[in-house]
Amino acid sequence: MSLTTKEGARTADKAAGNPALKKIWIAVGVVLVLALLVLAARWWRGTAAGEQFLAAYPGHSALPQNAPTGIPAWLGWQHFLNAFFMVLIIRSGWLIRTTARPKAYWTRNNTGLFKTKTKPKKISLEIWLHLSLDVLWIVNGVVFIVLLFATGAWMRIVPTSWDIFPNALSAGLQYLSLDWPAENGWLNYNALQVLAYFAIVFLAAPVSAITGLRMSPAWPAKLDKALPMEAARKVHFPAMLFFVGFLVMHVLLVLLTGARANLNHMFAARSDDGWLGVIMFVVAVAVTAGAWFACKPVVIRALAGMSGKISK
Repeated sequence: MSLTTKEGARTADKAAGNPALKKIWIAVGVVLVLALLVLAARWWRGTAAGEQFLAAYPGHSALPQNAPTGIPAWLGWQHFLNAFFMVLIIRSGWLIRTTARPKAYWTRNNTGLFKTKTKPKKISLEIWLHLSLDVLWIVNGVVFIVLLFATGAWMRIVPTSWDIFPNALSAGLQYLSLDWPAENGWLNYNALQVLAYFAIVFLAAPVSAITGLRMSPAWPAKLDKALPMEAARKVHFPAMLFFVGFLVMHVLLVLLTGARANLNHMFAARSDDGWLGVIMFVVAVAVTAGAWFACKPVVIRALAGMSGKISK
């Protein structure tokens, strides 16, 4: 083996044994792949086939004629509450994963309407917080689904035509080429957004709720075989990562594709470029951040103590 080959081998071995260096090389590789994909998408858009495809599928599907126009105020409040609970659920779930030994436990008061023949189970304060937030998130979700179908707003996030798929591909290619599709969320989401919202509301949310319930003390023992605990654990954490990825991409696209107009749609139920939506967004972020940092043992203990007994 030549000296150059030996030095190359030693360098490779050193990189393999250095986790930080390995991560740097992975990051460089990801950036290079993304750059190549962007160049390929931009080249393809300039071809005759690319131009014909984009002309046939501009990136959004037409809504049914009876679809409602605009975003109602109730959807803005639902949007805030859903994001608020999702962020705190992620926070409390991470506390469960990173807390080696809980400092305190909660036991439900077995009185009044909550009195049962079986002895209430003792759970950690972190699990109590996670389950309590889950209940609030599910209740809010049920209200959201009811209003969604009662007002016809479901047509905005449920695919109603098969051309949603080629239009989603078109929107994805436009994003990838850095020449983004035209946005008008007040009237119609692009096809990629529709599929993402549909997946979050009707797929990821139910899966997260069911697998989370399976890992909680509230799960009926007679249904253990229907959904094994190990299977629920393997699905629940990736579902959380999916929510995190969605939240990050959602916020980035909202801010990069006309922040004031988008925030007015989502928070102020208005179709203009005023500042009301931005102000409401800042307040919503401040409230959510405050709740995030309030997830401390002393605060959780005080809240949990209202409905049960706290013990060490």
